[in-house]
Amino acid sequence: MVVDIKRIENLPCWSGSTEVEPLEGGLTNTNIQVRDSSGKFVVRVGADIVQHHVLRFNELAVARAASEAGLSPRIVHHEPEIMVMEFIEGQALDPKDVGSPQLLSRIIELVKKFHFVTPKLLRGPVLMFWVFHVIRDYGGFLVQNDSPHQALVGELVELGNGFEAASAPYDIVLGHNDLLAANFIDDGNRLWLIDFDYAGYNSPLFDLGGLSSNNELSEELEKVALETYFEAAVTDELLYRFEIMKCASLLRETMWSMVSELTSDLDFDFTGYTAENLARFRAAHDNLSQR
Repeated sequence: MVVDIKRIENLPCWSGSTEVEPLEGGLTNTNIQVRDSSGKFVVRVGADIVQHHVLRFNELAVARAASEAGLSPRIVHHEPEIMVMEFIEGQALDPKDVGSPQLLSRIIELVKKFHFVTPKLLRGPVLMFWVFHVIRDYGGFLVQNDSPHQALVGELVELGNGFEAASAPYDIVLGHNDLLAANFIDDGNRLWLIDFDYAGYNSPLFDLGGLSSNNELSEELEKVALETYFEAAVTDELLYRFEIMKCASLLRETMWSMVSELTSDLDFDFTGYTAENLARFRAAHDNLSQR
């Protein structure tokens, strides 16, 4: 997305002169760092991406509520396609950090607070991010737009439908739905959660499954995560539904990349990313089938 730097510089929230520089990262938005006389801020610039179920009114509502809950940086300004928040001095996590048992427990506690505290502070309409609907919708988009992967679509959508039927019963929480390691920031004292592009009501197992698949947690750490979250021993039934959601997470990521191959103008190897995630999904599904 082309960013109008002049527009950023002229936002009404700044105090005194500004220093503006781009930040790395962001596949659904562009991030800009701005320093003024009062401190440092991050400006998130991004339009709706309907094919990915990213709607900015929803992102703003969840970001505000998470900030009010003390889990995410304070929002200082917003206007169409722009959200400005305080800059957190800290280090974004990487998958190895998430795989640290001590840090993983803190991450799970933060995610659980987001699931249950943030919804009490939400205002206005917000979305449901039902992963199985997203998979079906991606399938329709891929066929309608002559994706090179459309021969796979019928199979993948049918697998998603099977996961939906097999993963019941459902608890519903406000999910983050994109628990990459980089969406956690450690400031040395505490963890922060950021980036609510895909937030919406969903099963908590989708976030837990996504956290595992995104960071390649071991089976031992998966059980630690589940026991920490549910505050109980892991049953075979829970573990099975968790494994299904891991598959759903990898399937959704695969189809997200397939759609992005058709729609994104970013300099990113989506074709390679699709192949990588499809292979990981196949492996996870094979493992599930052997249970």
